[in-house]
Amino acid sequence: MVLCVSSSWVGTTQVVKLTFQSFSCPFFISWFSSNWNILFFPIYYSGHVFTKGEKQTPIQKFRECSKLFGEDGMTLKLFVKRTAPFSILWTLTNYLYLLALKKLTATDVSALYCCHKAFVFLLSWIVLKDRFMGVRIVAAIMAITGIVMMAYADGFHGDSFVGVALAVGSASTSALYKVLFKMFLSSANLGEVAHFLSTMGFFNLIFISCVPLILYFTRVEHLGSLSSLPWGYLFGLAGLWLVFNILIHVGVVLTYPILISIGTLLSVPGNAAVDVLKHEVIFSVVRLAATCIICLGFLLLLLPEEWDSVTLRFLANIADKKSEEHGEELTESSGQTRSRSRANGTVSIPLA
Repeated sequence: MVLCVSSSWVGTTQVVKLTFQSFSCPFFISWFSSNWNILFFPIYYSGHVFTKGEKQTPIQKFRECSKLFGEDGMTLKLFVKRTAPFSILWTLTNYLYLLALKKLTATDVSALYCCHKAFVFLLSWIVLKDRFMGVRIVAAIMAITGIVMMAYADGFHGDSFVGVALAVGSASTSALYKVLFKMFLSSANLGEVAHFLSTMGFFNLIFISCVPLILYFTRVEHLGSLSSLPWGYLFGLAGLWLVFNILIHVGVVLTYPILISIGTLLSVPGNAAVDVLKHEVIFSVVRLAATCIICLGFLLLLLPEEWDSVTLRFLANIADKKSEEHGEELTESSGQTRSRSRANGTVSIPLA
């Protein structure tokens, strides 16, 4: 699962870089890929029928999962009210991520995107009143330090600074999306999550389709003719992005969330390997240090809430074992001394 998450995210990021060589329309790419979220529920239903063998029709299962919107199911008002904030944040996250990839290397953007973990902690602490943890505050400070160092690497000007700002913006909107998801959908099962993500895909197709048209007619993004579009890259990118999102949402439900987080983190060295071997990118010392600091802060954020008590208990157990071993050694040495005394014919008289 860890390798699947990491490889799918690395593949998505690298295909985006390849797509930009012949097709520089980031919002259209984001919109096209987000439409594939419609496939979430059909994929879930296919897997559910294959594993469970139930004879519910897709419509029956869809209505059953619609209870996520309330007892009356999904209405047009609830569809817009519940889906719009998540869909807008989803679109902003992807769009800002793609814009950042136009300015920075894949390694830098993937490292900066890992800062979303620190932003999730800060928002959860403020909004959801999660437990305060000093080590996570340190991790958040390390993430901010890494961001500042990344921006300083080429000076606070030019494409580098803009790229860092865009990547941090993508991490921020992603963190807000995750916190809202935790607030309203934390108790949802896998079917309800798949239903909700497919609903987001429909919202994107119906309501956000006007944005690419506006960008096209205002000549902000020039699409060209349909035959000139790099459909191979677009379908490959959308497919990889869909696989990554499926692994993220399904993995959190079926496995441990920490495995998904580690998979996301491993995309940083994965992108670095591709950048060095294929694109011959040379990283400065400041950028390497910033990336390492961000990754270290990410790892600190993965520590469980009871990590301090668990660590103290572990150290106490080690100390108890050492004391027991030391006591056994003393007992054995005293026994050997007495046997030697008896062998030599000496008698030890206890003192009163």
